[in-house]
Amino acid sequence: MEGLETLGVDTVFAYPGGAILDVFDELAKSRKLHLILPRHEQGGSHMADGYARATGKPGVCIVTSGPGATNIVTGLATANMDGVPMVAITGQVSTKAVGNDAFQEADTCGITRPITKHNYFVRDVNDLPRIMVEAFHIATTGKPGPVLIDLPKDVQIGKTAVPFPSKFDRPGYKPSFEGHPRMIARLAQLINTANKPLIYAGGGVRSANASDLLAELAHKAGIPVATTLMGLGVFPESDPLSLHMIGMHGLVAANKALDACDVLLAIGSRFDDRVTGKVSEFAPRARIVHVDVDPSSIGKSVRCDLPVVGDVRAVLSALVPLVNKADRSAWLAECDAWKKEDPFSYDPSPSGAIMPQSVLETVDRLTKGDVVVSTDVGQNQMWSCQYFTHDKPRNFLSSGGLGTMGFGLPAAIGAQLGRPGELVVCVTGDGGFQMNAQELVVAVEHKLPVKVVILNNTYLGNVRQWQDLMYKGVHSMTHLAQAGRMPQERIEPDPSLPAYLPDFVKLAEAHGARSRRISNQAEVEPALREAFADPHVWVLEFIVEPEADITPMIPPGHTLKDLIRKFK
Repeated sequence: MEGLETLGVDTVFAYPGGAILDVFDELAKSRKLHLILPRHEQGGSHMADGYARATGKPGVCIVTSGPGATNIVTGLATANMDGVPMVAITGQVSTKAVGNDAFQEADTCGITRPITKHNYFVRDVNDLPRIMVEAFHIATTGKPGPVLIDLPKDVQIGKTAVPFPSKFDRPGYKPSFEGHPRMIARLAQLINTANKPLIYAGGGVRSANASDLLAELAHKAGIPVATTLMGLGVFPESDPLSLHMIGMHGLVAANKALDACDVLLAIGSRFDDRVTGKVSEFAPRARIVHVDVDPSSIGKSVRCDLPVVGDVRAVLSALVPLVNKADRSAWLAECDAWKKEDPFSYDPSPSGAIMPQSVLETVDRLTKGDVVVSTDVGQNQMWSCQYFTHDKPRNFLSSGGLGTMGFGLPAAIGAQLGRPGELVVCVTGDGGFQMNAQELVVAVEHKLPVKVVILNNTYLGNVRQWQDLMYKGVHSMTHLAQAGRMPQERIEPDPSLPAYLPDFVKLAEAHGARSRRISNQAEVEPALREAFADPHVWVLEFIVEPEADITPMIPPGHTLKDLIRKFK
């Protein structure tokens, strides 16, 4: 507890159990820590993640051994893929019992080694002060990530007089911070001689708090900017230089610019397969530059003509003075023409149902972009990418690399705790909401005014869309309503029950939240206005067009020439 308080932790997401009770006995004595009890350890791990994404400070979760530890595996993997700073403390059986299949024993370090940045098994209480300091340093420096401390029961009750070290000193951990001056000079020359440069910015810009320098570089050199999903908001989309999101469901203009550019400047991005598509034809005309603090990501997925290893903020600070002010009006005009030709758009529902995209457009218009948006995964996530105006870093929270359903609600709770007084909206689907719906009570009991927007299309929508595209429309195990299930599912509709279970309005009210079901377009704006003006937790269930699709779409492993603008 002294370590947590000394290291600046103010909020802890913690779920007790037998092997961690000694820690909880100390937690109860703390007057500095805000303690949050989730209703499932996975929910707690996502709350810590959302808190970290929204604030930039490391999220902390504490759970017991065995199932407590294994329940946070998904949360650790989610944070690890997206470079989110977290510290997880897990209880463990006594060191003498390890390996004997003791009650609630699990090899937590072995299980989590591939999905954490680093982990520790504490064998001696005298090591604990050093380990605490190291864990927080490792989690927050270099490419951020989750660090786990596995704490046996006998170590928890041990005594030590070893002080907390005043500085970090661990041989072998020395992430590159300053980029190599010669490489930065070469990069400046490449930019200065380019005709059609493009910046491809990712979550590393957010982690480095370098949005201001990215904007300075783009405006000085006249370079258009496209972002990844994780990079949304690091460059304001209201800026004329913005090409919005790139990749599978990105703006067509961004993907056309990627295909046409002669220099691609990747900053804090990792060339995810949802961006690259067919790697052999990725950015075919460009010299590719990769700026990243993580040397292992350079050259991992695509060729790299100029690597610059270093912290994004440090590299851009050195780069901007070396870049010439340039007039690239012809290239920018070409990009603007592409933006006008192919904006994000959708057709009305053939049945007159609410289109999910229109709900998110209304949220964006009412909030004027001054909102923290947390999403689940699937269609609701992609529409949130497309139909919000992302102008600020740390305002869009979403599981990018792992694609974790159930992330949205607990992450929104973590974000609201980290940024009290701000509007936090969770956008989720009827499938994803059910994965961690139990965390709604946490928002209610802590009086967190989170607003939940459920886009209920009665499907696991993204999977249904892929089944339509690649599996001849066979909707195997994707229909969540009673009607429309396949015979193989062996579920006979019950006429005495509603067509859709659960009843989300009743579920929300049972947890103490306010709720409303909206089924026609005229009710959309009034319902949102009512919820946004109310300090209580709200769950708004929008009954939307069941078979709305995410477009545009470049199928996985394909190129721009295979772009799908409409499915039907």
